[in-house]
Amino acid sequence: MTGNEFYVINSLIEERKMDKKEIYEHLAKIYLDASLKKGKRHKNYPVFKNLFFSSLAVILLLSGFLVSNLGRNKGLNSEVALILQPDIAKINFNFNPAKKEAYTINLNKLNLSKYTSLAFQVKKTNFKNNLAMRVEFTSPFKERSEIYIREIPTRWKSYDLNFSDFKSITDWSEMSELSFTVEQWNTKEDHGVIYIDNVRFLK
Repeated sequence: MTGNEFYVINSLIEERKMDKKEIYEHLAKIYLDASLKKGKRHKNYPVFKNLFFSSLAVILLLSGFLVSNLGRNKGLNSEVALILQPDIAKINFNFNPAKKEAYTINLNKLNLSKYTSLAFQVKKTNFKNNLAMRVEFTSPFKERSEIYIREIPTRWKSYDLNFSDFKSITDWSEMSELSFTVEQWNTKEDHGVIYIDNVRFLK
């Protein structure tokens, strides 16, 4: 009991001539009020504690996700002008009886005249399979031009292909298709898998 409460009780006893029963009831009320206030403080603490640890768990999960994807996405930087295909694409080839397998992106007359290069990342699954992949642009005027990517590794590798190296394309203002192709005559094994990621155009 605080000094103020003791003073108030003494004053009530003197002024109202409270009997013992009234004094006990008043003291019980003071004790009950104090207990309720203390209980509320304790109830708020677990809520804050749970919120803190939940937030910490989310931060740790996001950090882990960013670190795990750093190697795969290290080719992405401020030079990225247009992300064409952000998800991983898969070429699962089996040359029996097929002679080639391709992953094709419909550009739908996309204007690429303001861009200077094509960038992407690629890897293969079988380290014993020496293979090459053809990267080809097609214009609506049936102009086709390709570049071959050789010695594809089993870990993600970034490529940046200048548009000027696609010699047969004269007009980049309305492009039809971009394709990544594996051909039977450019592989050691007749089956395998190639993954392509972060296909984008750079200025």
